[in-house]
Amino acid sequence: MQFMQNGRKVFKEVLPMVSQHIASHMADNDIANTDLKRLWLHQANKAMNDFIGKKVLGRTPEAGEQPNILQDYANTSSAGSIIAFSQHSDDLAAGDLGLICSFGAGYSVGSVILRRCA
Repeated sequence: MQFMQNGRKVFKEVLPMVSQHIASHMADNDIANTDLKRLWLHQANKAMNDFIGKKVLGRTPEAGEQPNILQDYANTSSAGSIIAFSQHSDDLAAGDLGLICSFGAGYSVGSVILRRCA
């Protein structure tokens, strides 16, 4: 048995679900989209991340706000968001907020909000 997903269907169904998950997570923690300094997202493809970033931030994210590591590592499944965090978090100042979000097969999604300590 081979498991295959329909990419267009996943894009249409999963991305709104992920965007809503992030928005709810932020609302539950009284965090506005303007409070976030960085999004580290699952690295499936750039179009998916751009869609989510635009929905979450309410505008097109700047490159530094939503790092893309696909060119170096390709799709590493849920590890991509952690790799992006590892490589693109040292420049945050004390008190800065960021959000890591991974999503994948089975339409699963999870996120964590981070605040840089002094």
